[in-house]
Amino acid sequence: MNPLNKTVDVGKPLPITPRKDRMLYLWAKRTLDISLSLIGLIFLCPVFLAVALLIKLEDPKGSVFFSQVRVGRGGAPFKMYKFRSMVSGAELMLGNLIQQSDVTGAMFKMKNDPRVTRVGRFIRKTSIDELPQLMNVLKGNMSLVGPRPPLPREVSDYTSYDMQRLLVVPGCTGLWQVSGRNHVGFQEMVELDLKYINEQSIWMDMIIICKTVKVLFGADNAY
Repeated sequence: MNPLNKTVDVGKPLPITPRKDRMLYLWAKRTLDISLSLIGLIFLCPVFLAVALLIKLEDPKGSVFFSQVRVGRGGAPFKMYKFRSMVSGAELMLGNLIQQSDVTGAMFKMKNDPRVTRVGRFIRKTSIDELPQLMNVLKGNMSLVGPRPPLPREVSDYTSYDMQRLLVVPGCTGLWQVSGRNHVGFQEMVELDLKYINEQSIWMDMIIICKTVKVLFGADNAY
């Protein structure tokens, strides 16, 4: 069975309550996404050029950007962009490392991942590697704030309860990132995502964006 076709079990009540002002919120959220991502891409051009140069100096044959298929709203797959922070062919090496994940559940995170380059460690520590996702935000398959988009192999292990993460457009940042990030386990991440989905508002989005800025200055739980 294709994990992207997996659906939420409608026999179980969902903790998500519909908002009367949802259409207005979605319009305001999309306007905010387009405005801030466009401004960000323009003003961050020097950062993009500097990071691209550093990546090429360390690995001239490798690409600057890395794209990976992720699962978005309603199970729709899309390509998510990042600065490349790993050696070429890193995906092929994952099978030998999957059992060494530092987090539990349907998610892989490894603090001392041997595939990460020297430049990669820096841009991951500061979350600079995530900046190309502003292009995903402009395209509309991601938002500035929302649940992080999972990999198809992760979704294949989701329960019906976990699948509720896919009820909204995924985001570049969210409650998980500002509440402990890699120190938070998978189930705690799911609960934070559902809390966000249930309580989301423009004010909440702005608070999360402001808190995320701290990550750019070297949060100790980013890897």
